[in-house]
Amino acid sequence: LDLNIPKPDLSPDYTFAWPLRGWISQGYSARHRGIDIATAWGAPVYAAGEGRVVRAGWLFTGYGFSVIIRHPNGLVTLYSHMTNPAVKAGDWVTRGQKIGLVGSTGNSTGPHVHFEVRKNRVRVNPLPYLPPLPPH
Repeated sequence: LDLNIPKPDLSPDYTFAWPLRGWISQGYSARHRGIDIATAWGAPVYAAGEGRVVRAGWLFTGYGFSVIIRHPNGLVTLYSHMTNPAVKAGDWVTRGQKIGLVGSTGNSTGPHVHFEVRKNRVRVNPLPYLPPLPPH
């Protein structure tokens, strides 16, 4: 799936904003419970919504350097394969705030961010929570 992603949308019309600019290199499926957004190494990664950082650092499950944010609406977002995160556990972040840089840490074959949305601890398709992609 080669789709151009718009710059992060800070409008409140959608649950979350896109966490970075790039393209979807791998979509959501039963075997891949998130979306991979590919772009240049070192590109900024933004919080998709306001919330409390509950984890920031190395995750040993193949995610590499990651940030996990719990949002007031009860949803949780995860951003992985980044370089060292720019936030720490306990920080409050706002929608569109830089939380790190794109990397290729953990089980990764190139620079991208694996982005997940979790609802009631279950990983769900992130696309319904994000603004629509522009026409391709």
